[in-house]
Amino acid sequence: MTYFGVRWFRAWTLKRGVLDHPNERSSHTAPTPRGGGLVVAIVIMTAYLLASLFVDLEISWGFLAGSLIVVVISWLDDIYTISFVWRLLAHSAAAACLMTDLGHLSFVATTGSTAPFDLGLIGIPLTFLWVIWLINAYNFMDGIDGIAGIQAAAAAVGWMLAGLATDSSATFVLSGTILLAALAFLLHNWSPARIFMGDAGSAFLGFAFASLPLIFHGGQTNDNGAAAIIGVLVVWMFVFDSVLTLFRRLINGEKVWQAHRQHLYQRLVISGYSHQRTTIIYGLFSIIVAVLAGLSAGEYPRVPVYVSVAAAVASSVILLGICHARKCLFDGGDPNV
Repeated sequence: MTYFGVRWFRAWTLKRGVLDHPNERSSHTAPTPRGGGLVVAIVIMTAYLLASLFVDLEISWGFLAGSLIVVVISWLDDIYTISFVWRLLAHSAAAACLMTDLGHLSFVATTGSTAPFDLGLIGIPLTFLWVIWLINAYNFMDGIDGIAGIQAAAAAVGWMLAGLATDSSATFVLSGTILLAALAFLLHNWSPARIFMGDAGSAFLGFAFASLPLIFHGGQTNDNGAAAIIGVLVVWMFVFDSVLTLFRRLINGEKVWQAHRQHLYQRLVISGYSHQRTTIIYGLFSIIVAVLAGLSAGEYPRVPVYVSVAAAVASSVILLGICHARKCLFDGGDPNV
């Protein structure tokens, strides 16, 4: 459904002129159809809703309501450009719908046999901010061909493993649907991309991966804190790049909500790496960390949580090393600087 839906949607955008035109902040050079992620979002939400009729899972209406809000405001932004304030209000409403239905994260896993850390009431604002932040971080990271799709596929594999280990049908079904939809979209979006995901798709995926820890948490009889740590690790490459870039821009006194080309992946492309090569680097690191994170779930995890954390740290260090070698870590990405 995703593959043929995106193909039809691309033809429609070409007729209607819904194109992404390059500007000084773009990583592409030719006008390209955009908004194909709308199909991804619709297919995933529909499949999740229909699955509740045939699979033994408890559907989250808060997730569906929040997803609808995020997709609508993001699609309007794709077409008309909506102000940051209205988008923030919509994202806040989506987070509120999700948390009203599924609650908030209460514990964070530590290491070994140590008891998980109790977040207490601070878990409420942390969960709220996590949802809003990941919606926007995922959107900001969707800047080159294939990167959002390959991160979605990797993270979905991690959550599928976690769902299998804990018999969480809702986690397995939702992440499995995301995996197949992301792979189908990649057939259109792999470099050179024939259509872009757009805000409707990337913001929805950010919301979905922000929601999966709560969906996973809701299916557990006891909270051992795994949901929070898995939720961060399966999207680790996006987390690391976006957080590092955010702090760097804050230190430089820049307006962090404005579009830019300072993410590590963007600097690699500016330095001469192709979209395909950069995406493969992020994809390899993402799948390794996500699989290890998924295997750390369950009462008797097959991989200790500290192993997946170590893999995430190692991936970050290697990425920084690659950027340093390309001389694009702290400058504008010009290898001659």
